[in-house]
Amino acid sequence: MSSTPPIYIIDANVLMQAHRLYYAFPICPGFWDFLLRQHQADRIISLDRVKAEIDPGDALHRWVQSTAPATLFASTHNAGVGRNFGNLAVWVQENEHFTQAAKDEFARVADGWLVAYARAHPNHVVVTMEERADGAKKKVPLPNACMQFGVRYTDTFTMIKELGGRFVLDA
Repeated sequence: MSSTPPIYIIDANVLMQAHRLYYAFPICPGFWDFLLRQHQADRIISLDRVKAEIDPGDALHRWVQSTAPATLFASTHNAGVGRNFGNLAVWVQENEHFTQAAKDEFARVADGWLVAYARAHPNHVVVTMEERADGAKKKVPLPNACMQFGVRYTDTFTMIKELGGRFVLDA
């Protein structure tokens, strides 16, 4: 096991669910400050493909445009990442278990790119709110793809715990 601390790669659903539900900007600004501080400490990134999935016009998009540094969203334009994504795409397309719609969606969204990036950067951990679903047919679950390709994954709350995050109320 590596003694180098992991770098967490954030899935779009982590950002979207946090901003829409439990860590909305007005009620938990500490979460967003935490992400930025951990990014500055080289512990958290996301991907350009995740950034592209964020709906223009909502508060999350405004945060990405005005507050998040461009470096938060790493580029997937890299030969190793592209090669890994190609291998994932072949696995998905050859897997008769998934519907064609699930295969098409996987090719369109950032999920496969997260796995490909983490596989090209072995000390990286994919962070997603998706859960493993062995019987899934209508979607290719991100945790399933991670497991298939030997990539570690976790959820938002475990990542926060592992990074020692605390969100404390003002007095």
